[in-house]
Amino acid sequence: MSFTEALPTVNALLNGSATVLLTIGFICIKTGRERAHRRCMMSAFGVSVIFLCFYLLHKWLVQGVHTPFAGDGAWRTIYYVMLVSHIILAIAIVPLVLTTLTLAIKGKREKHRAWARWTFPIWYYVSVTGVLVYCFLYQWF
Repeated sequence: MSFTEALPTVNALLNGSATVLLTIGFICIKTGRERAHRRCMMSAFGVSVIFLCFYLLHKWLVQGVHTPFAGDGAWRTIYYVMLVSHIILAIAIVPLVLTTLTLAIKGKREKHRAWARWTFPIWYYVSVTGVLVYCFLYQWF
């Protein structure tokens, strides 16, 4: 397997890691462990930045060619609905995460919390569906 062929798997692992870190970070803040929450969320951000770099590298290496979805029927509809929502929210999540993170760093707790109520579920959805898109394309069909 070439480096280019391995990148989708690496990206799915990075997305999965971000999902785990987001989950732990959420549990930490709900249980009052702010320092652990901060570490988890910063790690999730770092993993997501690495993912984005590798994702863009993969698109560049394959010259933008998309992997076709091999499923049909209801699976095809499910896949494309998930894919379209994933793409739209993946674009939206970048400024949301940057704003939420900036507010946290600046110590603006109430604003950070208000933004995080929207940012967290969208970021979580994008991370989970990123793994599912990989599974649909490379594992299940």
